[in-house]
Amino acid sequence: MPAISPRSLETFPNPNPERDYEIRFDCPEFTCLCPRTGQPDFATIRIRYVPDRLCVELKSLKLYLWSFREEGVFHEAVTNRILDDLVTACSPRRLTVEGDFLIRGGIHTVVKVSHPPGS
Repeated sequence: MPAISPRSLETFPNPNPERDYEIRFDCPEFTCLCPRTGQPDFATIRIRYVPDRLCVELKSLKLYLWSFREEGVFHEAVTNRILDDLVTACSPRRLTVEGDFLIRGGIHTVVKVSHPPGS
C-alpha cells in the first residue's frame, strides 16, 4: 500500500454527481496544540458537505486531521484551514466545518465556517 502524505486529502469520483446529498463526518478525537502554552487542545470536528464531482477519501481525512496533533494553532485558524483545504481538494457544492473545542480556562469555544460564504 502506498504511503499517504498526512497533509494530502485524497478524493474519489462522486458515484451520484447528478444528485444533491449530504455527507457527514464527526471526528471526536481531534487534537492540536495551543500556540501560546503548547498544551493540547481537544475538539470534535464536524464536517458536512454536499459533493460535486469528487468525494473525500476517509483514510486520507483521518491522517490529515491527525497531522495537526503537533501543531500550535488557534481554534479559529485551524477550523478555517480545514475548510480551505477541503474546498481545494474536492470543490464541494456546500461545506460546513465546525470545531467544537473542549473547555479551556472556563471557556467553551465553537468555530463554524461555511463554503460558499453565508451558506
